[in-house]
Amino acid sequence: MPALDRWEHRLGFIGRVIPYFVLTVTTVLYSIFTSQSASERWFTYGVVAFGFVWMLWWFTLHPSWHSRPELMAVFIGGMVAFYGVLSLQEHWFGAVSYAVYIYASELLRGRWMFVVVALTAGLATLSLFGGYPPAGEEAAFWLLLLVFVVVACTFTFVGHVTTEQARLRKELLEENEGLHAQLLVQAHEAGVQDERHRLAGEIHDTLAQGLTGIITQLSAASAADWEHRVSVAASLARSNLAEARRSVHALRPPALDSAALPEALDEVASGWSTVYGVPVSVTLTGAVRMMHPEVEVALLRTAQEALANVAKHASASRVGLTLSYMEDVVTLDVRDDGVGFDLASPSSGFGLPAMRHRVHRLSGALFVESEPGSGTAISARVPA
Repeated sequence: MPALDRWEHRLGFIGRVIPYFVLTVTTVLYSIFTSQSASERWFTYGVVAFGFVWMLWWFTLHPSWHSRPELMAVFIGGMVAFYGVLSLQEHWFGAVSYAVYIYASELLRGRWMFVVVALTAGLATLSLFGGYPPAGEEAAFWLLLLVFVVVACTFTFVGHVTTEQARLRKELLEENEGLHAQLLVQAHEAGVQDERHRLAGEIHDTLAQGLTGIITQLSAASAADWEHRVSVAASLARSNLAEARRSVHALRPPALDSAALPEALDEVASGWSTVYGVPVSVTLTGAVRMMHPEVEVALLRTAQEALANVAKHASASRVGLTLSYMEDVVTLDVRDDGVGFDLASPSSGFGLPAMRHRVHRLSGALFVESEPGSGTAISARVPA
């Protein structure tokens, strides 16, 4: 855009200089080659001075007037009258018609633009012939007049269309820049929102689940096993403190730091089973392969959340976890034989929405199957 603006500024400057340049050059040529008397010369110089002052006052010094049609109508009318008088004084001034063409194409629209251009072309033809031609030259005059009018109107129309297209392109570019800036703002806002969701999910997956496990252990402590329960609770506290710190820095879960996803799932399932006393079977199908870290984190967090939900709500006696590597997707299934729940009943919990959000961010899908008394099955499917 800056380069386009610079070129547009230069072209605009050239367009505003041309009328003065043409009038100056034709005045010099007139002064050198004219055969008019001194009084006629002074009259012509007076008309030329009027033209300079007229253009300077109405157009150059008052650019804000350009958008006022009534003032520009006066300016254009004065330019046509000025050109008519000057061009009929001496044929050298016929070229001043370019100034009128430029002003008409820039300031007028519609039929009035072509009326002024055609009238100016007619005056240019009269200037070339030194007035209306004598008998015998009428045919040449009218033919040349037709050519001048057609050519002047055609080039004016082409210039007008080109200018309008350039203006529209500039408006579109400015609009696109505005939309781009708006998209950047929206992307930033979406990133902030995603980060909020991520932190909320991480806090839920780490602190909330860890505190739940600690509370469960301490609540179940008795005189016979309180040392073991406290030891497990302390271990959970240390583990979840590390998880919380990693979550704040958006790092991988500890289970994925030194192990692949299947081993990390084994570790999570084993730790959960130790805490809650419910056996978990982990099954692997398909050929294991490396995946994007975000995919592995999302699946591991989904497994953790699903197991946390089992611990809080299912009262299950066993849990099955299956990781399936397929051609273009990877699927994680978590099943339990617990009490189940009614999918039609609204839930105020954060677990399922958090899992669904994680999976959807990766263009995946989350499916939940459950009914009262028949356990629950959760399936997360993401592109591999």
